[in-house]
Amino acid sequence: TAKGVCAIEFGDDPDALVRGLQDRFPKAKLVGGDPAFEQTVAHVVGFIESATQSLDLPLDLRGTAFQQRVWSAISDIPRGATASYGELANRIGHPTATRAVAQACAANPVAVAIPCHRVVRRDGGLSGYRWGAERKRALLRREGAI
Repeated sequence: TAKGVCAIEFGDDPDALVRGLQDRFPKAKLVGGDPAFEQTVAHVVGFIESATQSLDLPLDLRGTAFQQRVWSAISDIPRGATASYGELANRIGHPTATRAVAQACAANPVAVAIPCHRVVRRDGGLSGYRWGAERKRALLRREGAI
């Protein structure tokens, strides 16, 4: 959007990704080959592949106030570290809202920009991930968290 990036998706099928974006944003005009878009995509890919690059992109996040607080807390988890859903619930002042924190993670519209892959179960195990457990494991390995 004019305000910033509103969606970052993972997938193996480019056509399926485009269809998903069209379903999610039916009034949006998807334009391929736009230089600014291509630069943003390259920046996101570079962030994923690099252990040092930061992802400083303007974001246009739409969610409830609770989701916004959860996403902000997730953004504070440094690369190479993880936090549990319960720890995040405590950080935002809602220690009994572990399940709601997990739901906010699942609603994250911007994959690695809000690094929900860094959120794990209390025992450190990997839990569900919107883009697949193997992708979550790969991201955490790349960051040195596991």
